[in-house]
Amino acid sequence: MMDIGRRHSREGIVSAAVGKMREMIMAQEPHMQIGSLPEIARLLGVGIVTVQQAARVLEHEGFLEVRRGPGGGYYGVRPDAEALGRAISGFLLVRRTNYPEAIDIITLLDCELMAAAARSKDEPLRQELAVLKNSLDDCNNARQRNAFDMKMLDILYRMVDRPLMEMLSRMAMRHYAEHPEGPVYAGREGRERWKRERRATTEAILDRDPERAEFEARRRRRDIMKRLAPPAMEDDTASG
Repeated sequence: MMDIGRRHSREGIVSAAVGKMREMIMAQEPHMQIGSLPEIARLLGVGIVTVQQAARVLEHEGFLEVRRGPGGGYYGVRPDAEALGRAISGFLLVRRTNYPEAIDIITLLDCELMAAAARSKDEPLRQELAVLKNSLDDCNNARQRNAFDMKMLDILYRMVDRPLMEMLSRMAMRHYAEHPEGPVYAGREGRERWKRERRATTEAILDRDPERAEFEARRRRRDIMKRLAPPAMEDDTASG
């Protein structure tokens, strides 16, 4: 019991140091030094090991950059969607979040994203999406499809300023890509179905038709979730 109590106490000290260091980082401009290891330990009133443990947490969260050598120290940065996606994907892996849940999140967010992108008036980005759409016929395997989807997301999130939606979508996409449990678009039929779905959605966006873009996204979502649903169990009593 004493060991558990000491461990919890230790975790509380590190957690408090993480919070204080994060406040220090947010109180100044990005890429500014918040101090050296000994300086931060003195300022927070904790040991060097505690600061090092807190720094590792903040590095993983994307809030801290550790520079070594002359002029080195701890420099505050700002996390981007990619850094947050890495951290949350790791959390989901620890919690054993399953593959269908990641797909559920991605396709649900897509319904709003596609409609919002169709309302965008950014012509250079619309042209960029049109060029990407023309590469659909060259996407013939899972790796190429994933690359297309990531490029499409990059364009759409520049068309639509939704940072929270972007972070959630990228997190789910990363988890889906890194921990797949089975292809949604298997074989030749799946390949052609993916192309039809992506073509229909991008055309609706390029036609500035948010209702059709949302309709296509929702139709795709229903089809995918139906395919991922476990097979219905037979009712033994009905066969008697």
